[in-house]
Amino acid sequence: MVISSHPQPVASKQLQDFLLGRLGLSGNALNLGLRQAELEQAPLPIVLWSFGLLSLEQLQQVLDWQDNQG
Repeated sequence: MVISSHPQPVASKQLQDFLLGRLGLSGNALNLGLRQAELEQAPLPIVLWSFGLLSLEQLQQVLDWQDNQG
């Protein structure tokens, strides 16, 4: 379990689209991650990785993608 002391923003539609389209995450896995991220107030990619729904390589792809969005 990942618990943050700072509220995390809800994952953007763009991030969700990236996870579904580019990484091939299933809708069920995404929904689980979204619920758990809200419950834990933790970043969605970290929650997905901690549940084994993203590999370390995929987590790095997400983090790189996020860096390029700003």
